[in-house]
Amino acid sequence: MVFVNVKILDRGEPVSIDSIINDLVREDAGHLVGGVGLFIGLVKGVINGSTVTSLEYSAIKEVAEKALNHIAYEIAEKYGLQGVLIYHRIGDLKPGETTLIIAVAGKSRVNVMPALSEALERVKKEVPVFKLEHRSDGDYWIIGDSTRMPRKTS
Repeated sequence: MVFVNVKILDRGEPVSIDSIINDLVREDAGHLVGGVGLFIGLVKGVINGSTVTSLEYSAIKEVAEKALNHIAYEIAEKYGLQGVLIYHRIGDLKPGETTLIIAVAGKSRVNVMPALSEALERVKKEVPVFKLEHRSDGDYWIIGDSTRMPRKTS
């Protein structure tokens, strides 16, 4: 049985690494899990030489969570994982704050590490979370993983 947990979290909603690991291995009665891979994304403080004051994330929670759930189950099946957890924050986040947490549990690093990498790339490309970067040189919409488009103001 695969454990999957996905959430869109509000800014400041607490997350414990210990609880993430406990959740991932709770159903592992046969002790098949030999490794947990973890990615934690943070708001960067400098982009292209400009100071980032905040990164504003928005989403329709139900739609974004459905996309996260789809990715989690596909990744679990493809890599034979025992667990997948994906949390994405929304709200106005400051540099250094956590934006994204992905954790996968599997038999070994051989399936855990590629699963973690693919999950991250898919979240960046497939989940409808909108990002507006507020910087010292203006505001920019972030398209995909790194394309920035200036926000037009009237």
